[in-house]
Amino acid sequence: MHYFDLPLEEWTNLFINEWFVPVLGGFFDIISDNITAILVSIEDFLLWIPPEIITLFLVGLAWRLVGWRMALFSAIGLLFIGSVDLWDEAMRTLAIVLVATVFSIIIGIPVGIWSARSSMVDKIVRPILDFMQTLPSFVYLIPTILLFGIGGVSAVIATFIFATPPAVRLTNLGIRQVPEETVEAARAFGSSSWQMLTKVQFPLALPTIMAGVNQTILLALSMAVIASMIGAPGLGSVVLTGISRVNVGLGLVGGLCIVVLAIILDRITQTMGGQAEK
Repeated sequence: MHYFDLPLEEWTNLFINEWFVPVLGGFFDIISDNITAILVSIEDFLLWIPPEIITLFLVGLAWRLVGWRMALFSAIGLLFIGSVDLWDEAMRTLAIVLVATVFSIIIGIPVGIWSARSSMVDKIVRPILDFMQTLPSFVYLIPTILLFGIGGVSAVIATFIFATPPAVRLTNLGIRQVPEETVEAARAFGSSSWQMLTKVQFPLALPTIMAGVNQTILLALSMAVIASMIGAPGLGSVVLTGISRVNVGLGLVGGLCIVVLAIILDRITQTMGGQAEK
């Protein structure tokens, strides 16, 4: 079915190559340099710490927050990662996830609060979030490569875009679910808008917000394999190598390491959300 010609592809390429990149290329280079500095610093720090210290820390945190069963799983899982000689790759993946998650929280939670307190902002943000969540994740790789090149920075940006919507949506939901009676009582006692947010709405919405943080972390980890296609280091590159070489064992080992990290981070952040609710 062909009614008329719509040269959208040509228009897009012309806009990108003739205006967007030449005009804003320097700005994106500054962003890339800053993200690179942060990512390399965190990655070097995680690789500098002895694996035994990180293992003891995560096992102790799991024991304190979740229980002995999760602590035992964490110990076995982290020992497995070390035994298959993928500890360095796991730390590189963790560095990307941490940086992308921090960016998602820094941007997502304030936008979610703003959306909850303004219906106009909510109407603008909602379709943008729908677009971000329904767009195939592979599509994110094209503009990130164009603007930031191949490597960890592009992986952080693509992961940030993919993982931010849950933080925005669940923050918005948590603020809106605060009982109106509580808000009215606080207003009756003369609370300012800032006091209402920080002392009433945000604390009551914290369990829902933590659920958003939990989902953000899991989505960031799920991008590990996809981001490896644009040069992201870590466990994703191990899985990609296994796929390209049809090496089932290598792909399985890399995938299991990702699963171990995902379960540990998921259970810990879930429990933190439950404690916030209590």
